Amino acid sequence: MNSMMGLINLEYEHDFLNELTYFRCGAAVPFGGRYRLIDFTLSNMVKSNIHEIAIFTRNKYRSLMDHLGTGADWDLDRRHGGLFILPPDWNDPTDISRGDLRYFHNNRDYFHRGHSTHVLVSGSQFVSNCDYQAAFQHHLDNEADITFIATQVEPDSFNKEHDACLRLETDDQNWVTAITNEKCNPLIFTGVYIINKELLMDTVDQCIAHHKDHFFYHGIKENLANLKIQVFEHKGYSAFVNSIESFYRHNMGLLCEQNYKSLFLKQPFIRTKVSSEPPTKYRDQAGVHGSLIANGCVVDGDVENSVLFRGVQVKEGAKIKNSVIMQRCTIEPGVYLENVILDKDVHVTKGQTFIGSKDKPFVVAKRQVM
Repeated sequence: MNSMMGLINLEYEHDFLNELTYFRCGAAVPFGGRYRLIDFTLSNMVKSNIHEIAIFTRNKYRSLMDHLGTGADWDLDRRHGGLFILPPDWNDPTDISRGDLRYFHNNRDYFHRGHSTHVLVSGSQFVSNCDYQAAFQHHLDNEADITFIATQVEPDSFNKEHDACLRLETDDQNWVTAITNEKCNPLIFTGVYIINKELLMDTVDQCIAHHKDHFFYHGIKENLANLKIQVFEHKGYSAFVNSIESFYRHNMGLLCEQNYKSLFLKQPFIRTKVSSEPPTKYRDQAGVHGSLIANGCVVDGDVENSVLFRGVQVKEGAKIKNSVIMQRCTIEPGVYLENVILDKDVHVTKGQTFIGSKDKPFVVAKRQVM
C-alpha cells in the first residue's frame, strides 16, 4: 500500500532571522503567539497520516530538541515510527559524501527500515495549514516521479521574502518544464515535495558518485529533463518566513481575522508543545486593542495591534504598539515600544522608549536587559 514518511531538511536553512537565531536554529523560532515555525510543518505531516518523521539538523538544535521532546504533542511518541532527530554523524573516514547528501548517506537506516513507499520532504520556512493527502493522491494518479507543492502569489503581493523562492514553469498538464528565479512568475515552489523513496535513494547515490553536495539542486533541478515532475497547488493561507521583515509582517498579519482563522481554526488544528499556563489577567488599568495575547500574560498597561506570547508582563503606564513580544518578557512602567520585536526573557526597564519601522523593526535578542 502506498504511504508517505516525512523528512524535514534544515541543512540549508541558515541563521536567516539575525538576532532571533543567535541561540537557536530557524525552525525553533517562536511564531504566532504560542507556536514555533517547525510546528506547522510537523502538524501538516501528521494530519496527512505521516507518522514517521526525521529531521536533518546541523547547528544550534538544543532549543529545537527541547521543544520537540519525544514528539508526544504531535502524537509521534510511537513504538513503531515516530519522531527522529538526526544531527550530523560524519565519523566514517571512507565517506565521500558532502552537503546534505551526508545526512542521506549516514542515515540510510531511517529510509530502509521505514515501510512507506514515498517521502514527503519539507523545510520549516513555509507556514500553512495544509493536508498533503490530496497532493499525494495527485502524485499517484499522474504516476509522477516527484510532485512539487506550489502556491500562487499575486504579482502585487510580491515581497522581498519571495525573491529567494524558486518559481515553477509548467505545461498545460501541470508537468514542470523549468525551475527558475524569474521574479514575475507567480507560481512559487514552497520547498515541499513528494518523491518515490527508491528514486530518492538512487538519486543520492548518483549525486555522491559524481561528487555533488546538494540533493535538490544537483539531484532534481539539474536532472529535470529525465524526471516526471507534477505540480500540486496549495490554496489557502501561506507565508514564507525567511527574514526579519517577513517574520514581523506575518506575525502582524495574524491580527487580521481572516488570516488567523485560515491558519489556526481550520481542522485538524496546528499542534505545539503544551504549556500549562493560567489565563491572561487584565488588570483595571489595562487597555488592549486588536491584539493577540497568549495565556499566562499579566497586562496592566496598553497593548495595541501587537502579538504577546505566553507569560509576558506589561506594567501599568507601559504602552506596546505594533510589536511582537515573546515569552516571559517584562515591560516596566513608562516604557513605550513601537514596531519592536523582543525575543524571550527580555526585561525593558522603567521609562525606556524603542521605536523601529514597519520595514525594519527594532529587534532585541533573548535575555537582554534594556
